[in-house]
Amino acid sequence: MVKKKFASLLAFMMALSIVLSGCGNASENEQESKNSESSTASAFPVTVTDGTGEEITIEDKPERIVSLLPSNTETAYALGLEDEIVGVSDYDNYPESVSEKTKLGGIEINVEKLLELNPDLALLSASQGANDKETIKQFQSAGIDVVVVPDANSIEGAYEIIELIARSTGKEAEGKEIIADMKEEVSAFKEKSADVKESKKVWIEVSASPDLYTTGSSTFMNEMLEIIGAENIAADQEGWVTMSEETVIERNPDVIITTYGDYVDNPEEQIYARSGWTEVKAVKNKEVYDVNSDTVTRPGPRLIDGLREIAKAVYPDVYK
Repeated sequence: MVKKKFASLLAFMMALSIVLSGCGNASENEQESKNSESSTASAFPVTVTDGTGEEITIEDKPERIVSLLPSNTETAYALGLEDEIVGVSDYDNYPESVSEKTKLGGIEINVEKLLELNPDLALLSASQGANDKETIKQFQSAGIDVVVVPDANSIEGAYEIIELIARSTGKEAEGKEIIADMKEEVSAFKEKSADVKESKKVWIEVSASPDLYTTGSSTFMNEMLEIIGAENIAADQEGWVTMSEETVIERNPDVIITTYGDYVDNPEEQIYARSGWTEVKAVKNKEVYDVNSDTVTRPGPRLIDGLREIAKAVYPDVYK
């Protein structure tokens, strides 16, 4: 009988020990979470230099954010700020859950609607920073911190944008991690380009005929082609430019990449059917591909997705 009582007591003590241990772990985890939040909060105030060259001091970690440019919103989501984002532009479309956020206009900002959301921080585009100075003053008078995010035309510039948004929102560690991952991916593509035996000439078409717009040097897509070991036939032009059909045919690209498949049905078939293009290598060899425009034009983490799409389209055997 004594043995049974002792065994029962021992079992009870062990069970109690496990429960207390679990409570201890839960308490430790809760404390760690509080410490992390406290650490983020203590990082404020922070001072950043935004796209206008102005120094902006943000006193407290923003809890309500409006983002008026799709690329800024994508970056904010990647930083884990979905819950803090309360309003976005009409053009925001990624990720899907962004459709649930309050829309605040396109080219014209709905100022009244924005002020009703009572945000702590507004992330604006460079063009808004240049053209909407009175609106910015109105936001600032309402106690809203305004950070104008600069334009970027290189992956390095995208890193700077991610860093700016991360510092402004108390997500500096997350920003560094995203940038490190992107740099690792870019390095891997550059190393793999050594396996390219023969460089291909590529024509990038960002709008359908009759106005053939393309991307020359100082653009994300030109940089992507350089990274994977390909040649942009419009690299002698700078920025977003037009090029005649005659010039494209004369330069005879091996691969054609379009970026307007979201609003034009079957862009590849339309190019295959063009009069006078039958002898272009890309048309003759059925090497016309469409990629998602947003992933190759918006400065943010998804540029790596765009790089991957272009690499697989141009050199499918190398970048499997």
